[in-house]
Amino acid sequence: MQVSEQPILRDLVLVGGGHSHVVALRMLAMQPEPGLRITLICTDIDTPYSGMLPGYISGHYSFDEVHIDLGRLASFAGARFIHGEVTGLDRTNQRVLLKDRPSVPYDLLSINTGSTPNVRQVKGAQAHAVPVKPIAQFNLRWLNLLERVRLLRDRFTIAVVGGGAGGVELVLSMQYRLRSELQKLGRNPDWLHFVLLTAGDSILPTHNPGVRARFARVLKERHVAVHTRAEVHQVAPGCLHTLDGRTFDADETMWVTQAGGPTWLQGTGLALDENGFVKVNDRLQTLDDPKVFAAGDVASFTNRPLEKAGVFAVRMGPPLVKNLRLSLRGQPPVAFNPQRKWLALISTGNRYAVASRGSIGFAGAWVWTWKDWIDRRFMRQFTELPDMAPGAAPSATPASSLALSAEESRQAISAIAMRCGGCGAKVGASILTRALGSLQPIERDDVLIGLHSPDDAAVVRVPPGTAMVHTVDFFRSFIDDPYLFGKVAANHALGDIFAMGAEPQSATAIATVPPGLESKVEDLLLQMMTGAVEVLNAAGCALVGGHTGEGRELALGFAINGLIDENMDSVMRKGGMQAGDVLLLTKPIGTGTLFAAHARHAAKGRWIDAALKSMVVSNQVGAQILREHGATACTDLTGFGLLGHLVEMTRPSGVDAELQLGALPLLDGAVECIEAGIVSSLQPANVRLRRALRNAGDFVKDPRYPLLFDPQTAGGLLASVPADRAADCIRSLQAAGYLHTAAIGRVSGASDSLEPVVLSA
Repeated sequence: MQVSEQPILRDLVLVGGGHSHVVALRMLAMQPEPGLRITLICTDIDTPYSGMLPGYISGHYSFDEVHIDLGRLASFAGARFIHGEVTGLDRTNQRVLLKDRPSVPYDLLSINTGSTPNVRQVKGAQAHAVPVKPIAQFNLRWLNLLERVRLLRDRFTIAVVGGGAGGVELVLSMQYRLRSELQKLGRNPDWLHFVLLTAGDSILPTHNPGVRARFARVLKERHVAVHTRAEVHQVAPGCLHTLDGRTFDADETMWVTQAGGPTWLQGTGLALDENGFVKVNDRLQTLDDPKVFAAGDVASFTNRPLEKAGVFAVRMGPPLVKNLRLSLRGQPPVAFNPQRKWLALISTGNRYAVASRGSIGFAGAWVWTWKDWIDRRFMRQFTELPDMAPGAAPSATPASSLALSAEESRQAISAIAMRCGGCGAKVGASILTRALGSLQPIERDDVLIGLHSPDDAAVVRVPPGTAMVHTVDFFRSFIDDPYLFGKVAANHALGDIFAMGAEPQSATAIATVPPGLESKVEDLLLQMMTGAVEVLNAAGCALVGGHTGEGRELALGFAINGLIDENMDSVMRKGGMQAGDVLLLTKPIGTGTLFAAHARHAAKGRWIDAALKSMVVSNQVGAQILREHGATACTDLTGFGLLGHLVEMTRPSGVDAELQLGALPLLDGAVECIEAGIVSSLQPANVRLRRALRNAGDFVKDPRYPLLFDPQTAGGLLASVPADRAADCIRSLQAAGYLHTAAIGRVSGASDSLEPVVLSA
């Protein structure tokens, strides 16, 4: 997470990770606008570059070679990345509505979500056809199709609906790859049959006759059956029906036609064309709202129709950034004049391509090589990100360039000025009232005075026969999404309560937020505390109060009170391990190295997304299952790492332990980050515990070895379970959603050795 010295003055929200937005993000990273907070919202973490997708299908490129990592790019740009789904806009209050999380405010909004085949308009298409977009879903179906073809024993027909460049490239790329797969396996590639259907009179209707004729020959030579004037009106299992009464066999149908905008645009009040795309003027602004821009395929350019081609989406990036900057400064945007002719390089799947520009067309293997060079050069902009360490970033425009009202200017000056300490650093009462007023903490009968009947302190009742369990956790944010950070912070704080077998009762929050415009501070608190309260409520824990002050960085923590039977029989402690017990770990490890890499823009976005998904999984049910299966000792895995917490268990238990390095569940990317030499800043302190290892020298060169010392945030539960109950316990934990639960070692009797832990492969 990047920390800015500038207060947040304006919010730019980018919806969608299309070509225009990835270009815009890189440009904004290279010349940042002080005081501007950028938020990227996208359903996918990896966005494909359309020019290279046919090469990926053909097998010429890997997944990573053709996809732009939006998480990493957003981190590089200092932007918040929200992996979520937009459901609509509240244009009156200037907020983007999201599924299952709070809405996000904007001062300017840009939409670049691409287009989606409208399979709903054709009977049966949604159930029985595979739309090429969204690409993430298509890729899963494509990988599944690859596996099906590898197991073929008989004839199999693949139909592609859509005769434009996308459909032609797809059918040729699939044919090349799938036939090659069968040939490599020693099977008959002629089992595969390919059909291309188009509603038009010809394929490639926007290209010149020479290019169309060339592809007609290629398709014929490759034995792809082409059917024109074949408008599909029904898709049935194994069969396509056209309007003129023809039927075509199809064991798999790919849909590359009838594109439209996302359905959530319908309720925005923005002017849309007949296909549901957003109408924009020549400044890329929507016709109804100058604060909303659109670019790429989702934009319907009203001055003249533009083909839904990647070249236009890429070319819109620079003028989009320019007009966003001008609008933020209160200056009029300028016109974008798209070219009349453009070069299209259309591949045939077998490292051969055809060039088409207006009336010109030429082809050859050298054209594919040229196309490959162009595409790789474009992608290097997003894979080889320059060093943006402090002092390395290009000079930015003055902070005063953003257009502010008189009241906003006063608040901005106040936020930049030297801030008071003590109680002068508290967040203003009106901001707190507005931000926290919408929160709905769970109500408990034993909370007598809490958040919504505020007093000098909360008052809670301790039920008869119970004892109090107290714990506290606090840390600064390590991600730019305050809602997710709130969930992780609350989940982390609850971990100690669950690990001891207690029931959480109440929580008191302590938060620091950077100073800024009141509306920005208010929304930051709302986002963060909404995430936290959702987690607390799910755990049955009431938020009863707290304190919020100003600080340079966003930070959050909780003091949690829990309840447990006062006879202490149900307490799970660290010191109960017994020789012969099996060691279980309920979550994969690696958060420390992953988020250290994330801070350097060196972690893949999907690694970070997977880590966050693990971190928001509550340990509550896991602790219950461990207790039901007779766990003799338990702790939650946090800052001291696996080895540190294991030593905390062996010492009071008077036992030794064996850790099986190869059995450790690891988060995706953790080993790669270690191999890149990236570790958490706490790692050196944790490594001092290596003196607890009896045979460290045998494993010190293993790339998994450093992960023994990796500090975890909201990690899993480390527990010892009687050997005869361990297998059932693992099955129950996995069935409850702790999918990575594993037996990672065994408890042994105390030895004469000073080192209590021994490693094995």
